Amino acid sequence: MSVYILVVDDEPDVEALFRQQFRRELRSGRFLMEFAPSAPVALQRAVELREPSLILILSDINMPGMSGLDMLPNMRAERPDVPVIMITAYGDAETRRKALERGAEGLLTKPIDFSVLRQEIDSRLGQAA
Repeated sequence: MSVYILVVDDEPDVEALFRQQFRRELRSGRFLMEFAPSAPVALQRAVELREPSLILILSDINMPGMSGLDMLPNMRAERPDVPVIMITAYGDAETRRKALERGAEGLLTKPIDFSVLRQEIDSRLGQAA
């Protein structure tokens, strides 16, 4: 079974950054990463990725059109089984409160600490096994 992580961000360089940070895991097939450039595309992909299994969604908060915070209730309704971690440049208490209220499991601030994210992914992979 292949397991997927869906990364939602409107910045094109995010995909290259994530692929570089997780190149060993991706090359070995430990998990697959998909990238969505907007919240509506992410919602569509989350519905489509029933099998193989989607284990984690990482989403930027500030995106044009539908923000990550606006996407959260819809994502929770469509895929209540998949944890969502929000990523933001602004890790203030109000942003954290809104994200958690709307269904996020956590909040990472930019620049991302990839060692913390790797631990989170390892935990999700363990639960999926």
